[in-house]
Amino acid sequence: MLDSTKISRRQSEIRQELAALVGKEKPTEDETRSLGDLDGEYRTNETRYRAALIAEDEQRSEAKGELETRSDREYADLIGRFELRQVALALDEGRALDGATAEVVQEMRGAGGFRGVPVPFEVLEQRSTVSTDTPSPINTRPIIDRLFPASVAARLGVSSVSIAQGSEAFPVATAGATAGWAATEGGNVPNDTAFQTGETTLSPDQTLGAHMRISRKALKQSGAGLEAAIRRDMSAAIGTELDRAILLGSGSAGEPLGVISGAATYGIVDTDMTAAAPTWTAFKAEVIAFMQANAITDPSQVKLGISPAIWGDLDDAIWDAGSGITEWDRLAKHIGAGNIVLGNQLTAGTALLTTTVNGVAPAFVGLWGGLDLIRDVYSDAQSGGLRLTGLITADVTVARGLQTRIMSNIG
Repeated sequence: MLDSTKISRRQSEIRQELAALVGKEKPTEDETRSLGDLDGEYRTNETRYRAALIAEDEQRSEAKGELETRSDREYADLIGRFELRQVALALDEGRALDGATAEVVQEMRGAGGFRGVPVPFEVLEQRSTVSTDTPSPINTRPIIDRLFPASVAARLGVSSVSIAQGSEAFPVATAGATAGWAATEGGNVPNDTAFQTGETTLSPDQTLGAHMRISRKALKQSGAGLEAAIRRDMSAAIGTELDRAILLGSGSAGEPLGVISGAATYGIVDTDMTAAAPTWTAFKAEVIAFMQANAITDPSQVKLGISPAIWGDLDDAIWDAGSGITEWDRLAKHIGAGNIVLGNQLTAGTALLTTTVNGVAPAFVGLWGGLDLIRDVYSDAQSGGLRLTGLITADVTVARGLQTRIMSNIG
């Protein structure tokens, strides 16, 4: 413990003792003597306290970075030791949680909003197995990447926002400064447009559920392997459906409004390519439109999502018969193969182009709290099975439609 902390605590004790003695109308000789001693000690400690702060200043500066990140590292370490198997057994048999699992659950319960057992999103991440068979979590990627490494939305630059409670608003500048020349000497420069912003909001109105049935045999036979099985199953089910909703959500029947299906609402340009074959020239027109809107300065700043069928058409279309160069070769050369995402989530004949501008993602996905895991021991009671339902509250929004373009009915 730092000397300054020890002195500060002692000063607090002295103040309490002085307060008790000062309140007496007729203190004894011993109490009067104590008053003098405590007063002298208090004044001496004030000098010592200032000296300790000066001496510890360098030490505090060196430790500042560690102190600021220690709590995050400790919590990440707890999540790394979280055992989903404990949650399954707690729901099935009523077994008490212990260790890191119990600490994380208690921490999340403190935030409220869970009917069942709360499970952090990070627990559904893909884990690798090392020689000691100890799960090794991957903690270096954002939530969507970490949960669903193959997510089309994540690879297209969609950003995830972790929200504890309430709604999250994203103000975006819609009008601002104008530049122009003074018409005459001493004349005013143009200043007709006021700075304005518009807001898009993530609201906890949509709930995604993943339902799984665990047989009695699986509970008794799987052992530690049950954890890996639940991770894979939950992650696959949630990842696939959330990815689809981010792009194609209808905005009704409990679904959020997806980026493609909500193009008109979000102000996204949707170019109808009816009867036009997929070529680099067609995609180049959309890239040029991005440039003319000052959204990008280079084609490599665009991320492109297409269906496998469009990739097949591009690869079959020969641009230069003599050299064997295909339309796919031309597209990959300018956009960059690493920026092109193939995904079955995209409907046939649809391409999605996105870009990130000044750190602002083309779309945002809000995830509230964590996975709320609820048990049902009654539906399969006759067979001794267990049903688990994982609930996630999520929403999708596009802050600025200018950063996204859609090409539909290609080919």
